[in-house]
Amino acid sequence: MKHLSLSLFLIFLFFVSITNVYPQQSDVYLESLIKKAIELSPKLKTLENKQGVANSKIAQFSNLPDPMLTFGLMNLPTNSFSFTQEPMTGKILGLSQAVPFPGKLSAAADVLSKDGEIVQQEIDDARNEIANDVRKIYYDLRFTREAIRIAEKSKKNLEQISQVVKTKYTVSNASQQNLIQIEVELTKIKDRIEELRGNEQSNLAALNSYLLQASDVDIKTAQVPSIISEHYIIDNLVQSAKQNRPFLKGITLAKQKSQLMESLADYEFYPNFNFSLQYSQRDEISRTNTSLNDLVSVTVGFNLPFDYGGKKSAKVEEAQLMQKMYADQYETALQLLNKNFGISVSKLNELVEREKLIREGLLPQAEQSLKATIANYQVGNIDFINVLDAQNKVYEVETNLYRIRTAYLKELSQLEFLTGNSNY
Repeated sequence: MKHLSLSLFLIFLFFVSITNVYPQQSDVYLESLIKKAIELSPKLKTLENKQGVANSKIAQFSNLPDPMLTFGLMNLPTNSFSFTQEPMTGKILGLSQAVPFPGKLSAAADVLSKDGEIVQQEIDDARNEIANDVRKIYYDLRFTREAIRIAEKSKKNLEQISQVVKTKYTVSNASQQNLIQIEVELTKIKDRIEELRGNEQSNLAALNSYLLQASDVDIKTAQVPSIISEHYIIDNLVQSAKQNRPFLKGITLAKQKSQLMESLADYEFYPNFNFSLQYSQRDEISRTNTSLNDLVSVTVGFNLPFDYGGKKSAKVEEAQLMQKMYADQYETALQLLNKNFGISVSKLNELVEREKLIREGLLPQAEQSLKATIANYQVGNIDFINVLDAQNKVYEVETNLYRIRTAYLKELSQLEFLTGNSNY
């Protein structure tokens, strides 16, 4: 009767140990976390302020300088300091305005406007980076909780087996070594559970830091989904990165800025102007009571743009060198992306095959092994430790299955970050 009870329990154990397969679907918990992390991010707020500073410089350096208003006295005699002694004496009111060569200010505005666009790409790339970081930590937290669930189930089953072994030991159907072995297994699974709970708290603290809240605030997670494999072509990934990756867009904008800087530097070879209007008010001459007319003067001045020491041509050369620098930086970034895409695609393909082998091969085999072990135990052909080993193998394989699925999702997240495309 006792053997029958144990057999029924082990058969029940076999059925509850079969892996659940959850379809891959949108995770509302994760999307909510990403949205909140982006909204609260101090880094993004810093970059937004940086963009505001960059945009504010456009008005500072792309408008005319303030006009100059002057007051003065002209030809005042030093023997009397009288305004009515000499006809050349006058009170001066002047107004002057410096004006750059036509087109120079708009060229400066074009250069400065690129700074705001470049910072916007920094913001977009930082936003993608935050989303990638949050996703990976969330996936680790979700896997850890799944691993805890599996371990807790294993612990419960081991405790039930332990009770059966103790009962058999009292009637001399089990050895003391069996009791020691089952207690060792229980200690090991308890240690594993505590380790996993520590990992859970670490992942929670990391996620909560992105949400600017206490490290122990609980965060809900969904179940680990199964893998829905996709076929990725490296050339397509590179093209997607060229179109969507903010980092690459930022380099392109920086190169465009240096081209505009070259156009602005060309204006150094054209003169700037200074327009001046001067009004001279004169009093009548006291000796002759002769009234004098007031005078108006208009002048136009401009600088002579001599390239002394090559100081002006050096600005053009600097802009040209910057264009080459950003072009090389862009090619270097593409080279690195090609490398990373190759690694990611290989890793994804590996994980897909491993998940398939476990799901279709190793896990069913482990379950069949457990079933066979239970049957052999029923007729007394093997010791209970074989049942224990078979059960542990099922849970080991199941845990590894979820680990592989989590690794696949983390690799997809990295691929999405590298391409800047949420479709990946």
